[in-house]
Amino acid sequence: MSLYYHKVQYYETDMMQIVHHSNYIRWFEEARTDMLDKIGFPYAKLEEDGILIPVLSAEAEYKKVCKFGETVCIETTVAGYSGVKLRLNYKIWDETRSEVRTVGSSSHCFVDSSFRPISPRRCYASLDEALRGTVE
Repeated sequence: MSLYYHKVQYYETDMMQIVHHSNYIRWFEEARTDMLDKIGFPYAKLEEDGILIPVLSAEAEYKKVCKFGETVCIETTVAGYSGVKLRLNYKIWDETRSEVRTVGSSSHCFVDSSFRPISPRRCYASLDEALRGTVE
């Protein structure tokens, strides 16, 4: 599990003074990138090594609104990793982690710079090992 904190910006809100629903998916990406940093595989380094991790699907279920000025905590867990596909779960909490605001997930695959599917298990053993070590 990885924790990432995000301060809600004014531009992320809508006319109702709440965070627009599209921003939660962006926050999932911020948290996912942070998680990769924490396990030693910054996304920039993966791209430099010719590995891309496109999103296959993303979903969010909104429990309670987030508002400008609040800080939220995004909990990211690796729900599954097959050596070819990666599935992540997210929980967005208030800053103190006492109230869940949003839950969601995303699934990903691994491709090379030509967008051909690859298997980290075969071509990037250290990434494969790190991801296997984070599956909950």
